[in-house]
Amino acid sequence: MVDRTLRDLGAAHEGSVGVLLEDGTEPGPVYFDVGSGSHVPSTTEWHAYDGRFGRPKAALLRGACACGWRGAAEYPLDWTVLDDRKPLYEADVDLTGPIADYGAHLTVVRDAAVPLPEPLIALLTDLKESLETTAVKDPLVALKALADLRYLIAGVGADAALAVQVGRIPMETVATALGTSEAAARRYVNGYRHP
Repeated sequence: MVDRTLRDLGAAHEGSVGVLLEDGTEPGPVYFDVGSGSHVPSTTEWHAYDGRFGRPKAALLRGACACGWRGAAEYPLDWTVLDDRKPLYEADVDLTGPIADYGAHLTVVRDAAVPLPEPLIALLTDLKESLETTAVKDPLVALKALADLRYLIAGVGADAALAVQVGRIPMETVATALGTSEAAARRYVNGYRHP
């Protein structure tokens, strides 16, 4: 459930392999000159920082997350063995360290999120299985049930969002409980208050 919540709440914890330059700074996006036009494509993918065509040259890799988290461990790129005339994505660069660090970050996020009680997990699991079976056997009944469920979700969501607002629960607390960013949590809660 947490993974779906993270995805639905604005991908606040989307991971990547981050880059540091030789001077220890994190570079901005790399822009690609594709000729004339109003759109200039860009990327922050680690392999774009290969020093070719005037691009910055990565010195270190580390885990990174859209929430702003950056891994403490740094993994050097050995340019004495890398061919700086070829794209970096063609090199055999070991990314297991940054990826594992990001995975550990996600574990911390998941562990901080509010756990669903077992009876509620069981109920949601049973509901999902029942709806999936009904969708195959009697799709009109499934659609009607989903319409009723949408109404129920909107009502309960509005009550919960109001309780957050009236209880003056800080958005930081809401974000941690949902496993997302404050901005995504605010949008989520406001979506129930002002559909």
